[in-house]
Amino acid sequence: MNWRGALTIYKAEMARTGRTLMQSVLAPVISTSLYFVVFGAAIGSRMESIDGIGYGAFIVPGLVMMMILMQSVSNAAIGIYFPKFNGTVYELLSAPISALEIVTGFVGAAATKSLILGALVMTTAAFFVPMEIQHPLAMLAFLIMTSVTFSLFGFIIGIWADNFEQLNIVPMLIVTPLTFLGGSFYSISVLPPFWQTVTLFNPVVYLISGFRWSFYGVSDVDIGISLAAIAGFFALCLLIVWRMFKTGYRLKT
Repeated sequence: MNWRGALTIYKAEMARTGRTLMQSVLAPVISTSLYFVVFGAAIGSRMESIDGIGYGAFIVPGLVMMMILMQSVSNAAIGIYFPKFNGTVYELLSAPISALEIVTGFVGAAATKSLILGALVMTTAAFFVPMEIQHPLAMLAFLIMTSVTFSLFGFIIGIWADNFEQLNIVPMLIVTPLTFLGGSFYSISVLPPFWQTVTLFNPVVYLISGFRWSFYGVSDVDIGISLAAIAGFFALCLLIVWRMFKTGYRLKT
């Protein structure tokens, strides 16, 4: 594997983040802080605890996971879309680097950015609510697996998109609603039985539930099922990316 080629792409993508620091880092952190102020302090102080956890602390894993999901998809999609948009993707495809190295560079950079933002959100949360991490290794595993998997998903969107409208339509109309309805701000156990069953078809539920378990040891879904769900989605994204490069789908035309 040509690690130098993958590292060059990785560094270029990380440098782009440095040039757009306000948009890439500060804006997501500030917007997430507002969630803690509104939901954690204002509303949370008037609500009862959930599974013995204060509401402000309960929503921390959901907010962190929401940030990871949205930023992973957005960063990876934009990262590969712009080379398509300005035509430099042909230089990448003709360079002596493989599809694996191209994907590693773009996806690695997007995952790194989302992990940094996730760490910043957790640090910010510590100033607003008391929280604990009972299973730090499991938390780290969920963070890495989720950021890499949804960066791959964003990479697929970036290749598929033909314009900026298509680039934004999947994150806005699919990823964001699934995240809000995936238990970020509530436990699915409070829903009526019918809606609990419906909610289980939302893949984000398994991510947030497993990630919350790593903090407090409580979850809506078995931790093994959560890990299997993210592993299955990762494998599916890998298969789709491999097929796209093999056929040249919207890359060579």
